[in-house]
Amino acid sequence: MSSTGHIDPAWREALAPYTTPDFGRSMLDLATSVVPYLLGWVAMYLSLDIGYWLTALLAFPTAGFAVRTFIVFHDCAHGSFFRSKRANVWVGRVLGVMVLQPFTEWRHSHAVHHSSAGDLDRRGHGDVETMTVREYLQAPTKKQLAYRLFRNPLVMYGLGPFFAMAITPRFTNPRMRPRMRNSVLLNDLAIVAILAGLCFWLGPLDVLLVQAPLVFLAGGAGIWLFYVQHQFEDVYWESGEKWSYAAAALEGSSYLKLPQPLQFFTGNIGLHHVHHLSARVPNYKLQACHDELEIFDSVPVLSLWDGLKALRLKLYDEDAGRLITWRELAQKQAARPASVTA
Repeated sequence: MSSTGHIDPAWREALAPYTTPDFGRSMLDLATSVVPYLLGWVAMYLSLDIGYWLTALLAFPTAGFAVRTFIVFHDCAHGSFFRSKRANVWVGRVLGVMVLQPFTEWRHSHAVHHSSAGDLDRRGHGDVETMTVREYLQAPTKKQLAYRLFRNPLVMYGLGPFFAMAITPRFTNPRMRPRMRNSVLLNDLAIVAILAGLCFWLGPLDVLLVQAPLVFLAGGAGIWLFYVQHQFEDVYWESGEKWSYAAAALEGSSYLKLPQPLQFFTGNIGLHHVHHLSARVPNYKLQACHDELEIFDSVPVLSLWDGLKALRLKLYDEDAGRLITWRELAQKQAARPASVTA
């Protein structure tokens, strides 16, 4: 499901120079993500003998490098990190164990996300569940309560990271193709073997004290990034034949303009509009691609504060063509009798 097949030929030609991986730059990415992540991980275990306060402090930069490692995994899934398909697959599989994601299954589900982002008729693939106002108002009370609970930041960022990283990826389903099922099972086997070895060597409590904050911090950051990339007030959503791949990339994927070092730790994925227009652009070329091509001059730009404020948005209002808050829904409902009367 290559993104390049859905865009204007002139744009594809303009993007082409940015879609060729640079081996030296890719190796530098590995050296500045995977290596410090592993070193931080080891340092966290060693710090347990000094005091858990130090372990907790070390969890923050280590989680940052875990997010950066995930971006390399993500690029491998798109086949954009190395020129060699085999290198992308094998590095992706190894990194998948480190970031707790089965490479082949995640690659497939993420490709579906790229081919359907912004399409109201094909929601639910690699994005945060979003109901329309009409769907919410027509839903049974239990479903409304469940949705409100799910969209509550305390649940999404409290329990969400553990489900997204530690639980959900561990299971297969009957619809999976054999190779995707095998990807999940082999990933599970490798993770269990590593954790079992660590528990035997260091003890289950020490493993929990190190792994839990990493999952919480890195997973929470990942959920927020996935959220804000497609959840902002004037985001593009369309149904069926009206849906456009290019519009979904340029209007439905944000440019999250993060300060350094946050852009470093997130592997430039804040330039999500570039990534969705062409997933073949490796993370280290996203900024140059954005800066040098005019097609990106009018894309939605979000600051860090804008990204945090976007957490208030809960439902897509098809009439207004934008995401709204619970308060705006209440105002919309309160105004309805008056408009009918008028």
